[in-house]
Amino acid sequence: MEFDQDLKARQEARQLAAAAETAQKQLTRMSQAQLDAIVEAVAQAFSREAESLAKMAVQETGFGNTESKTEKNRFASERVAEAIRGMKTVGILKKEPDVWEVGVSVGVIAGIVPSTNPTSTVCYKALIALKAGNTIVFSPHPKAIACTHRAAEIVAEAACAAGAPRGAVGCLSIPSMAGCQELMAAPQVKLILATGGPAMVHAAYTSGKPAIGVGAGNGPAYIHHSADLKEALSCILRSKTFDNGTVCASEQSIVVERNMEKALLEEGRRQGFYFMEKAQAEQLGKLLFRPSGALNPEIVGKSAAYLAEKAGFSVPHDTHVLVAREEEAGPTHPYSMEKLCPVLALYVMDDEDAVLRRAIEVLTLEGSGHTFAIHAKDQRVIEKFGLQIPVSRFLVNTPAALGGIGATTKLFPALTLGCGAVGGSSSSNNISPMDLINIRRIAWGTDKTNKTPAVDDRLVELLTEKILERLG
Repeated sequence: MEFDQDLKARQEARQLAAAAETAQKQLTRMSQAQLDAIVEAVAQAFSREAESLAKMAVQETGFGNTESKTEKNRFASERVAEAIRGMKTVGILKKEPDVWEVGVSVGVIAGIVPSTNPTSTVCYKALIALKAGNTIVFSPHPKAIACTHRAAEIVAEAACAAGAPRGAVGCLSIPSMAGCQELMAAPQVKLILATGGPAMVHAAYTSGKPAIGVGAGNGPAYIHHSADLKEALSCILRSKTFDNGTVCASEQSIVVERNMEKALLEEGRRQGFYFMEKAQAEQLGKLLFRPSGALNPEIVGKSAAYLAEKAGFSVPHDTHVLVAREEEAGPTHPYSMEKLCPVLALYVMDDEDAVLRRAIEVLTLEGSGHTFAIHAKDQRVIEKFGLQIPVSRFLVNTPAALGGIGATTKLFPALTLGCGAVGGSSSSNNISPMDLINIRRIAWGTDKTNKTPAVDDRLVELLTEKILERLG
């Protein structure tokens, strides 16, 4: 039976890729204005269904909460559409005296969709693909097949109604890794846009196709002594409770100097941070990760109260985030790893330089190239850390989950966050339509290259005399 499903999934992938290629030929002939009209129609249609899709995603996956997922769906439709409105992606982009730049779509894109953001990712990737004149076929996560497929249907229907050819947006309907692999390997697919777990991103990068993927997030948050402590903790609280911590840019640890410890514990308790006792932290640590070291999917996107109950201890009713004291970073220290739920590690260091070393150590373990947050008013420490922390998003005084995706910062609004070479990614950008085009350059020869070399008249005379002598 499973074999039959895999065959059906592979056949479906081939059909969708072929349809997308046919649609691509029509999409390539469309003007920027026509593409923009399609994008606007998709964004509006998706925004109208933001709440219903959020409910569907929570019900199917069990991850996060409806309120946050609704906000993410609106972010992926309204905010992304606003950011790309007026952006030039096809045709002549720029004319300089000697070089013109022409935007050229890359072609059919395979869009890998994660279970943590199964509907918002569809809208975001569809908008940036269509804006750049590309078609896209989605591969859903098996835990989110129904909500992802419904999201893709809404996008496809709106796109077609606005003039896009049939097949411009497709989605696999059979939950099978075989289908996903067939899609990535399809000759029609020219680029893979991968968002998901490490195994899926690795598969994209080893497919033999150009791919844009992301690495794991494991961002520390440093609260410097110059920060407004109350505001800093409020930012972290907002970030870690947003969709129950499923955004990969969210903070995974708090790092402070020792002279900040007492004040942090007092203010944290007031705001709903629960600082676990050692035995409680050990109980929860066993729940967070499997014996293999892999994150337990059963804890992803669950509330603090749910996690505490599952681990076997109770917490006050106003608890929002669970915090464990951590001393080191490494595979045997579970709290030093990425935790896609409202759980944090707490590192208390002797001084600023020790904080810097620990932050780099944590990111080197997991999360290189992704995100780091600092709360400080001191520009000196911001510059010092900004020059040394190995990340692509260095966030200052903002909730990391929201700042990283561009909701509370001026970064491009995106749900695919590149980690650069240090993180094993092909890009360090918040991925935009400009990452999904090629640029053709039309270049004129310059005066310098066209000039005939200067002739020495006296040399010509001498050579002529010599030749005449030989002949005479």
